[in-house]
Amino acid sequence: MVVIIDGSPLTIDEVVAVAFRKATAEIGPDLASRMAPARTLVEHIIENDEVAYGITTGFGALSYTRIPADQAIELQYDLVRSHASGVGDLLKRPTVRAMLLLRSRTLAQGHSGVRPVIVERLIELLRRDLLPAIPDRGSVGASGDLAPFAHLALPLIGEGFFLVEGERVPAGDVLAAEGLDPIQLEPKEGLSLLNGTEGMLAQGCLAVGRARQLADAADAACALSVEALMGSSRPFEARIHQLRPHPGQIRSAAVIEGLLSGSAIGASHRDDFSHRVQDAYSLRCAPQVHGSVRDTIEHAATVFERELGSVVDNPIIFADDGDVVSAGNFHGQPLAFALDFMAIAITELGSISERRTDRILDPERSYGLSPFLANRPGVDSGYMLAQYTAAALVAENRVLSHPASVESIPTSGSQEDHVSMGWGAGRKLNDVIRNTTNVLAVELVCAAQGCEQRAPLEPAPGTAAILDVVRSGVPPLVQDRPVGADIEAVAELIEEGAISAAMGER
Repeated sequence: MVVIIDGSPLTIDEVVAVAFRKATAEIGPDLASRMAPARTLVEHIIENDEVAYGITTGFGALSYTRIPADQAIELQYDLVRSHASGVGDLLKRPTVRAMLLLRSRTLAQGHSGVRPVIVERLIELLRRDLLPAIPDRGSVGASGDLAPFAHLALPLIGEGFFLVEGERVPAGDVLAAEGLDPIQLEPKEGLSLLNGTEGMLAQGCLAVGRARQLADAADAACALSVEALMGSSRPFEARIHQLRPHPGQIRSAAVIEGLLSGSAIGASHRDDFSHRVQDAYSLRCAPQVHGSVRDTIEHAATVFERELGSVVDNPIIFADDGDVVSAGNFHGQPLAFALDFMAIAITELGSISERRTDRILDPERSYGLSPFLANRPGVDSGYMLAQYTAAALVAENRVLSHPASVESIPTSGSQEDHVSMGWGAGRKLNDVIRNTTNVLAVELVCAAQGCEQRAPLEPAPGTAAILDVVRSGVPPLVQDRPVGADIEAVAELIEEGAISAAMGER
């Protein structure tokens, strides 16, 4: 795949592909002509010493300070340096790649007033996989993700650091080794490198792909748990869900029903009403819960796709009107809400999954499975502590689900008196996704062991395929061993998309 940067909207799939180096980004043929009018207007403002925010004035609470024309370039350098105030761990490489891509797309739209060389250098860094070292804390998500993008911008001017083999290396040394000269900033260009929502947007786009895989894994884990617990497939019949036609609910029900189709385990008790009249909520209400999560993910994806075609710089250059307007498209509130909503929804995937795991392990409620799935209960503890891990992660997710988007703290002398905290919402979402991946891995490990204890009864072809994926990473539990490695192995299979692949087109 080749992703063309010419100012046109991108898709989430394109962002994910570039982030993980499954696609390359290239400059479109008409980029220079598209960007020229806005750049001409910026140069006109400088030549005529007109008042325009960020071009001939300071920033934020200093916006009423006039900057002489002979200091307009120095202003841009000082802005980038002063705003590189981030702290914490460094962002992972896919996130930085997504940020480079999205920043280049925004500037290419022709409403920022920068030269094409800025976009060209961002794409060149992507092509060479030269990634700025960006700390993961310091953005409040309004005026955009200022601190993260300042750290991204510094290496363009030969300052700051690149991330090379996990280490921070001075940008000047890396550029020299690559035969690249630092960019010489012109008026407005430092500001345009910083302003915008693309940091939180990058986090959201990458989260959507992972979240969709989690929704698949949750449906697969539920189906395998139904087999292990001798549950009923009837709550997943299509006619039930057509009466409440939420798209995600219909899809999850169809997936689970399809995975259970042809199960000998299910057939063994289908007409035995003494077995059980109804299953617990965590089994029979799975489509309603999982489906709501799917719908939430797709709502967030719609918000992110809309942002992928938006102008989020400030000030905005309207070249046709000869106008420069300072407004608020950099404010991350739409993204912050979506990121928080995703975190809440994905927390629920983990919450309902942990309840199914607990049922499989509890001899009072597992319908004949060995206590904690141990072969020698008492001598062996089986997967008892795996449920502890799931419980701990679910509890942590509930704390992380408190919305960041309601925690505005004024900045810049209260000139920026309401901020979105969207960057923090994205960071929390990543933690929730990682935790939930491990919670679902616990369920898959336990459900696979439970399903095998139903032998000689065979699972359905669909659930057998899921069981095979689990067994490709984790052997059956014959006697006690450290189970953390089992959980992490299946979590990796989920992250790699192996569970989704095994489900096929269901």
